[in-house]
Amino acid sequence: MKKFNWLLMVCTLICFTVKAQDDSFKKTREDAAGRLKNTEKDTTGRLWKKGAALGLTFNQGSLTNWAAGGDKLSLSALATFAGFANYKKGKHNWDNNLDLAYGYVNTTSLGTRKSDDRIDLTSKYGYEIGKNWYLSALFNLRTQFTEGYLYPTDSTREFVSKFFSPAYIILSPGVDFKPNDEFSLFMSPITARWVVVMDDTLSAKGAYGVDTGKHVKSEFGAYLSATWNKEIIKNVTYKTKLELFSNYKHNPGNVDIFWTNLIAMKVNKWLSANISVDMIYDDDVRVFENKETGVLGPRLQIKQTIGVGLTAKF
Repeated sequence: MKKFNWLLMVCTLICFTVKAQDDSFKKTREDAAGRLKNTEKDTTGRLWKKGAALGLTFNQGSLTNWAAGGDKLSLSALATFAGFANYKKGKHNWDNNLDLAYGYVNTTSLGTRKSDDRIDLTSKYGYEIGKNWYLSALFNLRTQFTEGYLYPTDSTREFVSKFFSPAYIILSPGVDFKPNDEFSLFMSPITARWVVVMDDTLSAKGAYGVDTGKHVKSEFGAYLSATWNKEIIKNVTYKTKLELFSNYKHNPGNVDIFWTNLIAMKVNKWLSANISVDMIYDDDVRVFENKETGVLGPRLQIKQTIGVGLTAKF
């Protein structure tokens, strides 16, 4: 009987111990699940969303005893960077985007020439006033890194641009329609724009519509900016940005156009193929000669590139 009592006591003690351990493990699991849930909530509801994509493209070609003719050697390189930092809290929304590009091409017959050069910074703050509508203010800066030239002939060149010559600065209050994260339409009837030409040589020529000898030209007009960034099919993304500006002070009917288009095709984690087409029309850029009349005037400017290279996303 005593043995039975002792055995019963031992069994009871073991049961209490196991039950206590089970309750302890259960509480630990619940605490861990709670911490994980809170972590997921904090991550999903973070105020800032940031990211960037860095691209590097190389092209090389060579000819040896090639009967059809051509350059003996051609080399080209293009580096691109696209970064964003967006903030959202309640009715407040602040989007920041930076696009950079720089490229060079070298051939045995023409030497070294710049193939791409772009600095484009946009910062836009919005306060939600209705479903998908924001009362906004936009800042945009567009310029290039280094000196640029036109080549009337293979043996001559004409200096036409450098850093902040020109630079276009826009400050614009308006309304922004954003039905989703892919599309934005910003409109403003009251926009200030400054055309900056810091180089003395270009300023003396009155380049880009700036008065001769001056470095800054102020404009006032209407502005529209539409952006769309969407994966149209799997691993293929289309990104476009259209900007229109009408200067109330001078020829408001001659609308300035800046339109960029990019199709990015992802091959794998590191490799991608890109097709880009940029179009610019600025009535104040009168450096293109009409071959029939010999008169300089504005033209639709088109830049197109195709490349396959390395891409890293952060």
